[in-house]
Amino acid sequence: MSDKLNNIIEQLKTLTLLEAAELVKQIETVFGVDTTVSVGAVAAVAAPVAVAEAVEEKTAFDVTLTDVPADKKIAILKVVRNVTGFGLKESKDIVDNVPKLLKEGATKDESESIKKEIEAAGGKVTIK
Repeated sequence: MSDKLNNIIEQLKTLTLLEAAELVKQIETVFGVDTTVSVGAVAAVAAPVAVAEAVEEKTAFDVTLTDVPADKKIAILKVVRNVTGFGLKESKDIVDNVPKLLKEGATKDESESIKKEIEAAGGKVTIK
């Protein structure tokens, strides 16, 4: 590749996603072309850092019980039963054998709610 093209590529790498989108619009206008099929590819090549920042927000979370203080087991056990819908034995197994997965594929609001309930009872959870 020529030095001229290498310089252009290096300049494109520094563009933000918004700048890359504006560049595409200008190219369409100036050259009279339609880039609707390749806009995503141009943006990905032109601004890899910006594309990484624009990754879709995660929608499913795993909530894991990580710590249960001995003096808080009963309160945490009640929350675990409520969250999981398990019976007493299954919930006790979770509380006694941390770290354990409480909820898989929970929504953001649901996982935050579970975290607040467990922490209010004295336990600790991680959300991934």
